Formats: sequence, C-alpha cells, structure tokens
Amino acid sequence: MMDDADKELAERARKLFAGPIEFLKSAPDLEFLPDPQVPEIAFAGRSNVGKSSLLNALTNRKALARTSNTPGRTQELNFFDVGEPLQMRLVDMPGYGFAEAPKALVKRWRFLVNDYLRGRRVLKRALVLVDSRHGLKDIDREVMGMLDDAAVGYHIILTKGDKVKSSALGGLYEATMIEAGKHPAAHPAIFTTSTETGSGIAELRTAILEAATS
Repeated sequence: MMDDADKELAERARKLFAGPIEFLKSAPDLEFLPDPQVPEIAFAGRSNVGKSSLLNALTNRKALARTSNTPGRTQELNFFDVGEPLQMRLVDMPGYGFAEAPKALVKRWRFLVNDYLRGRRVLKRALVLVDSRHGLKDIDREVMGMLDDAAVGYHIILTKGDKVKSSALGGLYEATMIEAGKHPAAHPAIFTTSTETGSGIAELRTAILEAATS
C-alpha cells in the first residue's frame, strides 16, 4: 500500500508524462549528443522487444517513437525532451540482437552504446527490456554486463506481459529476479508491462521519475 509520499510521486509522474514531450534529435555518434543539461533515462532492448510501443505508452502518444517490423531499423541514439521547463530526457538506444545485420553495423552499435554508457554523467538509469514470451537471452546478459562495467544502474522490464499466461509469467519473474541478483548494477525492482492493457505503465513512470530525481 502506498504512503502519502509514494502517492505524491506517482501523481507527479502522471502529470509529467501527460505534459509536453517532444523529440529532440538523433545522434549517430557521440559528437552529436545534446548538452548534458538534465537527467537521462535510457531504454535498451532487443529488436522487436516492444521498445517503441513502450515509449509511446509511457508518454501517452501514439507515434512519439516510431514502431517498425524491420528489426534493427533504429541505429542512432534518439533523445526526447520531457517537461516544460525541461525535466529529463528519455533516450531510445538502438535495438540489438539483429542476426541479419552486417558485422560492421553491429560493431558500430557496440562502440556507440558503450561509449555513451561510460561517458554520460547525466545518465541516471537504464531500462533493459525483455520480451516476456522469451525471457533473458545471451545478448541481454551481454548488455547487462556492459551496464555493470559502466556502473550504470538499470531495471529489467518484462514487456508484452499480456501475451503470457499468468502462471508462466510468475515463473519468468522469479527466474529474472534470480538472474538480476547476479549483476551488481541491476536494480532489484523488476517491472512487468503491457502496452495493450496498460498494466505496469503507471508504476514504471513513477520509477523513471524517482530515478531521474534521486
């Protein structure tokens, strides 16, 4: 049960994400990053994990982040301004795990993401999205290792929770908790979300605001 402080934070998060949110820019390389003025929250996940859909649901927009059936289409860091005056930025990182991508593209992705994670002092938290139907894959663990090495705290977000039976979802949650416990930068709070039903979206908004302001 939420106390008054939790309720206040949740209401602040609701109002913030219901307010002005705009796409700022895409950064194909570090030299194009915006000035580090405000806290940033980064979204990471395999291609087709539902990252764009989650960003759209969190921000109450239908097309803030573009959705695509083509894995690995987004190969830049995409920045979104939240709040007026500006409160924070959401950063959509390039999707990973695209088997069809050329090796040079995969290498470029690694350098871009790794350099951003290691050098961005305003990066407050990362969200690692995992498809509830498939659970953690080796590529997810690799990215979790990158975050551990960069000392960037992160939440694991189980997406598409409505696509899995509740019994299977409970087992996946427990297994993910155990896995997260092996990673020093993983936050113990894991979120299960569904952009179809809206489940977990409000809680994740609150967690994002809490991370940005802590």
